[in-house]
Amino acid sequence: MRIVSSERIRSSVAAGAAIDAMREAVIAYSRGELETPMPMHLDLSSGGGGEVHIKSSYRRGGAAYALKIAGTYSSRPYGSIVLVSVENGETLAFFDDGGWLTDLRTAAVAAMIARELGRKDETLGILGTGVQARLQAALHAEVLPLGAVRIWGRDAAKAERCASDVAATLRGVSVSVHQTPAEAAAGARLVVTATASRAPLLRLRDLAGGTHVSAVGADTPGKQELDAEILSRAALLLVDSRAQCARLGELQHAPSEAARAVELGAFCEHPAPYDRSGITVADFTGLGAEDLYIAEACLRGLSE
Repeated sequence: MRIVSSERIRSSVAAGAAIDAMREAVIAYSRGELETPMPMHLDLSSGGGGEVHIKSSYRRGGAAYALKIAGTYSSRPYGSIVLVSVENGETLAFFDDGGWLTDLRTAAVAAMIARELGRKDETLGILGTGVQARLQAALHAEVLPLGAVRIWGRDAAKAERCASDVAATLRGVSVSVHQTPAEAAAGARLVVTATASRAPLLRLRDLAGGTHVSAVGADTPGKQELDAEILSRAALLLVDSRAQCARLGELQHAPSEAARAVELGAFCEHPAPYDRSGITVADFTGLGAEDLYIAEACLRGLSE
């Protein structure tokens, strides 16, 4: 079994390669080329931890399937991905990434959709102050001419640290901290929500026409970052998986909109026309397919 350390993993996948891999993953998923069961979640709160997400995927005809376990524990977040041989069940590679690949692919798929939508935004609004917020800024900078990032977080000290880290990573980009989610969104037409909220942070009145929102935080029952009216009034509603989002994502709070939701992979292959003066939303719950493709991209990077 090949064990790959976090240090090697972080140097093996370039941002551009991660973004391209996510496009391939969502297209394969929407085409039905993968076996990707619904995610499994474990609640560890009674033991002092948080939650664990377990996801898997297999591309038909492929040599290996992926199994990802990522969660929050009493002392830290942690995760890993294994690639397992289809032929004999042996573990081909164990990615001891601490959850990094999950974080990377989440930011990469949001940046990929910004690119697919033809966004040219110079300002990005981010709700959240964790690792994901930092990666969203970095990955969007790969596909956009960013000049400013606007950040909001519940904890003012964490928001300031996040802003400092983003500014250090994106030299020349102005980074500001704001007091409310609405204030952070007000100066941007591209907003990413990356929190564990269980109540809406943004309402329709907070978003100007032409705004795109990528909601990555809601990935289990009960989580919600956007008021349901935002989804019902969206000119384009994108989902990574219609089935997953209806159960785990923002779509769980707006079930009447499921019929018109367009999966990311279908949009990438055949972009649907929409009113570009309206609001657009992408609801991300995270696919096992993405874990498979980012692990494979990592393995390729290690061999180059």
